[in-house]
Order: sequence, then C-alpha cells, then structure tokens
Amino acid sequence: MYIASNCRVAPPKRDFTSIFQYSNFTFIMTEWAEPRDFREWAKRVFALRPVLLLMMVSCIFILELRFDWMERMLGSYLVTTNSERPESGSIWEKSHQTRTAQQALEQILTDRQALQREARSAATFTQIAANVALGKGVMLSADHFRKLYSRLAPSIAHDIISPFELLGLVSNGRWRRTYFEKSFTGLMIYLLDANNRVLRQLELDSVLLSQLKRGEVALAESLDQLPIFKNRIYSADQFFDSLESFPEEVRRSMVPNAETLLEVSGKIVRVGISDETLSGFIELAFEFFDGTQHRVVLVQGHEWAVWRLRSHLEGMDMDKAAGQTDEQKKHWTRQ
Repeated sequence: MYIASNCRVAPPKRDFTSIFQYSNFTFIMTEWAEPRDFREWAKRVFALRPVLLLMMVSCIFILELRFDWMERMLGSYLVTTNSERPESGSIWEKSHQTRTAQQALEQILTDRQALQREARSAATFTQIAANVALGKGVMLSADHFRKLYSRLAPSIAHDIISPFELLGLVSNGRWRRTYFEKSFTGLMIYLLDANNRVLRQLELDSVLLSQLKRGEVALAESLDQLPIFKNRIYSADQFFDSLESFPEEVRRSMVPNAETLLEVSGKIVRVGISDETLSGFIELAFEFFDGTQHRVVLVQGHEWAVWRLRSHLEGMDMDKAAGQTDEQKKHWTRQ
C-alpha cells in the first residue's frame, strides 16, 4: 500500500499532429456539408474565394464579349493545324462540292464565250454547224444571218427560206436576232424578235448541210485536188464554146446566176463537172487564176441542163478525137 501511494503516474502526452489533422478534416467536412441555416449559407457564398472566383469568371466573360479573344485563339490554332487535319466531314464535302460547281460553271462560261466568238467569226452556215455541239445553241444578230444568207447560191438559199419572205421580216423591223441550235437531224434556226419570240423556224437537215458544205465556198486551189471532178475537167474555151451552143434559157439552168462569177477576180482557166447528183442539182467547179494563185469556186446547176451540157462536151471530145485520128491516117498515107 505504501508503495502504491508513493507512485506517480505520468500524464498523457498531447499529439498536436493528430489534433491538426482532425481539425482540418473537420473543416473540410464542414465546408462540403450542407449548411444548416441561411446564415451559414450566406457566409459561405459571400466568402472571399467564391467572390474572387465570380469576379475572375466575369472578367473572362466580359473580355471575351469585348475582344473575342477566345475565338481568335481558336481560329489561329485551326489555321495553324489546318494542313495537318484530314479533309473529312460535311463541311469539307460541301466546300469540295462548291469548288467543283464553281470550276464547272467557269468551264461552261468559258466554252460558251469561245463558242460565241467562233460563231461570230463564222463565214458559212456549215462552220456554225461544225462548231456547235449537239443540244447546244448560239445567238447571232439578224444582220449576221443576212450576210451568211447572201453568200449562198440562189438555188440553195431558196431551200432554206424564200428571199421574199426574208425581205418581209426585214421590212417590218421585228426580226432582231437569230438562234442556231444543233439537233440530231441537222441545224435548227429560229428568227427571234426583241422579246425572243419566234417569228420563223427554219431547219437545215443533213442533206442540205452537205449541199451547203460543198457549194457555198471555194474548196481548193486546183480542180486536181477535188476527186469528184476527176475525168470531167474541161478547158475554159471548150466549156464556153459548148455553153454558147444552147439557148439563153437553158444556159440559165446550166449555170444559175452566172453574174456571181464576175465578182471573182482572175481568169477562168478550167471547168469541172461533178458526176454526182444531189437534190436535183449537179456541181460545176470554175478554176480561176489571178496571175499569182489558183482558186476554185463551186456553183450548182439543174441536173437536166447540166447533163445536156456534159453530153455536148463529150460529143465535142469525140469529134476532136475523131479529127485527130483522120489527120493521123492522112499522115501515115503520105508516108
């Protein structure tokens, strides 16, 4: 008992680290715990950290509205990495389709402008038909059509449209422009007024276009370059001697509108007659020589009249050959 009364028990030591950890955990738990009353809730809301956080977010929002710095930074980043990102997605597809459509439209406009330039520089109907694609068209003025029409042989021009009907359209002043359209059957021609109303519709079928191609312009520099006149080439003296043996009315059918040949400079040296018949006409080719170069001009005569002329020319050749044979026999007899 004595010993027990004299023993002193050491007081327990305080662990400040444990106390600090416990108080910090209690504080955290207090911060995340639901406030018990409005006063505690207001205290937490209007504390320093929430106020500073709210001010910082407000400043960022205001600066963004004022200077658009976030959009600028994002745009700069996208521009910098644009070449590295794959072109995929609906936006890229729409952009690609837009570029393709623009290129196609530019090509169409370029082709149309080139077609218009070629059509305006065309000297014949066949050149227009050759330059216009199937289903496409080209617009020319009424005066340009009249120039092309005036260059045609009368027999061909009358098959397209009567000159009296064309004069009537010109006289009333309504005809302003002409639209050419390539079709499966040939070339369609629409005579239009100022409001693009059709005044007259014409059609140049494949047969007429072939006739135009062969008869409206000079084709070569020499008759030897045209195989359709082979073995049917006569000297100018022989041709006109044979032509003079027929009446004036028949000669008009053989060489219609001979006055047009007077417009060509030079001298006629040879004349060829085709062995092909096209729509009741036969081609005659006149080779001119102006002292420096040769030129061939084609005209079309009525089939029945040209056949008579050709038969007469062949008869003259036979008579000439017979005369040469008689002279040769006489020469041999004298020998």
